[in-house]
Amino acid sequence: MRTLHPSPFDLFDRLEQQLQTAERVPAAEIHDTEASYTIALELPGVDRSSIDVKATDRSVIITAERRAPQPDGETSSSAEGRRPAPLLSEFRYGTWSRSFRFPGGIQRDALEAHYRDGLLTVTAPKAQSLTTVSVTVAG
Repeated sequence: MRTLHPSPFDLFDRLEQQLQTAERVPAAEIHDTEASYTIALELPGVDRSSIDVKATDRSVIITAERRAPQPDGETSSSAEGRRPAPLLSEFRYGTWSRSFRFPGGIQRDALEAHYRDGLLTVTAPKAQSLTTVSVTVAG
């Protein structure tokens, strides 16, 4: 019986698909301080209204969409701000979501998010928890 092996070209195609998927996820940087966790995400070209930040007890979920400009099919820009269709486009458009889970709890109600110059910064204050608890033993 003959076994079919993938050709090197098939392997390159799969690698290219994986790299394209990885490029769609924005770069992140996370800082851990005494009082909070801070997440910074690079989101160039993303409209502020398309960014959604949600939190659970120990995680932050960020969803956003980078929308493609609507071409008008003409060779010059129209007065409405539409652009002509590109001859080549290497920009990434679409919706993506990232989730960040922290080792300790966070204060969901005190979460803050700021977006400026293509950088989203989310600050999640750490939950205040007691390290020891005394319990009275009933008799």
